[in-house]
Amino acid sequence: MADDFNKVPPSFDRMDSDSKGFNPALIVLLVVAGLLLVFLVGNYVLYSYAQKTLPPRKKKPISKKKMKKERLKQGISAPGE
Repeated sequence: MADDFNKVPPSFDRMDSDSKGFNPALIVLLVVAGLLLVFLVGNYVLYSYAQKTLPPRKKKPISKKKMKKERLKQGISAPGE
């Protein structure tokens, strides 16, 4: 009878020993976090490189018709009228 109380069920035996391997959820979390970090750092590097090397964007030229409308709105008569 005394031997029956000293035996540990196999399900509780695992808790005493060190864990073997990593938790699969932890591995997935680390992989996803690593990919996200690489993506964000890559975007920042590309953005900073583009800011240094690419020329500034040219503004679209305003048509004469639009300039005429804007001047009339402001009360300035367009030249030639």
